Amino acid sequence: MIEYDIDLWASLPIPALILDDADCILESNAVAEAFLNSSAKMLIGASVWDKVMIDSPLETSFQRVRKDHSALFINDVDVGSGERAPVLCNIQIASLSSSKGERTGKILLLISPREIADRLGRSHSVKTSAKSAIGMAEMLAHEIKNPLAGITGAAQLLAMNLSNDDQEMTDLIVQECRRIVKLLEQVEQFGNVLKPQCTAVNIHDVLDRARRSAMVGFGAHMEIIEDYDPSMPPTWGDMDQLLQAFLNLLKNASEANKNGGKIRIHTFYENSMRLRRTDGSGSVPLQIEIIDDGPGLPSEIAGDIFEPFVSGRENGTGLGLALVSKIISEHQGWIAVDSSPGRTVFRISLPVAPKESAIDAPNTQNKTEIL
Repeated sequence: MIEYDIDLWASLPIPALILDDADCILESNAVAEAFLNSSAKMLIGASVWDKVMIDSPLETSFQRVRKDHSALFINDVDVGSGERAPVLCNIQIASLSSSKGERTGKILLLISPREIADRLGRSHSVKTSAKSAIGMAEMLAHEIKNPLAGITGAAQLLAMNLSNDDQEMTDLIVQECRRIVKLLEQVEQFGNVLKPQCTAVNIHDVLDRARRSAMVGFGAHMEIIEDYDPSMPPTWGDMDQLLQAFLNLLKNASEANKNGGKIRIHTFYENSMRLRRTDGSGSVPLQIEIIDDGPGLPSEIAGDIFEPFVSGRENGTGLGLALVSKIISEHQGWIAVDSSPGRTVFRISLPVAPKESAIDAPNTQNKTEIL
């Protein structure tokens, strides 16, 4: 008979399993059921090796914990199940004793997913890296645009006295100069995003505007599905900037699947999501997911996709997702991505508007541009 505090067991915030001396599951908490995507009925009695896929040989570790009656910590291992893809975790293993201090042969297995912590740290680091990149980019944009204007003017003057065949070359110079200027203007726009003018905003109003804009433009070849939680409270944000962020995500999803496909916009409330802030606040329970069925992100850039000038497209500027990350960070939220072939999910978490605020009326003027 296992003796433990039922309330404490149910309150554990991380997946936890109790194993018998044959490594079969005796108990699982609710978080473990959700993490393994399996019910307690399916888990209890089964071998842990059949239900938990761990990218590390733990049989020897279990024997050591039982023998020495001590705890063991294992960092950075992939943990999953047959029902979900593996995620990077830290594992803690401890031997259980009876109330009289006798050894039972039973083991407590704690699984601490690092996925959220790593993504929050990455979101926090984006601000620092973005500031450095912005400063350098703005300086280069300013210095390059001036000589480009001179080159364009000189090419146009030369074209006035050239034959038609030779004018093709000067026209090419002008066109390429204009293309570079347009790129530099995008770089300058990335650096000139103003601080959000926050009001209470119905996130579904923003998403609906983004969806309608996508359907008549870059996303006309896609099927965009709404999967909204109608009980979502308003968020505290700048409607124009949030619209820009969602438009960029929808554009990214549309361009990833040029032959047509599906994009699902999913919203839900998750009260456990929190960020650490100096003022003690940090709840970001409003969850928005942009899900597409495209080929997924290239594995070599998946971990840096929110960094400035990192792009998975041949002619991409690498500023679109960096701008999205910057906007969400300025809104005291965070963004993460989970990508595999056939399914890419961009997830945004935002705070709830203060109770005393009023819902902002929809802004009928769309000032948003997409990088």
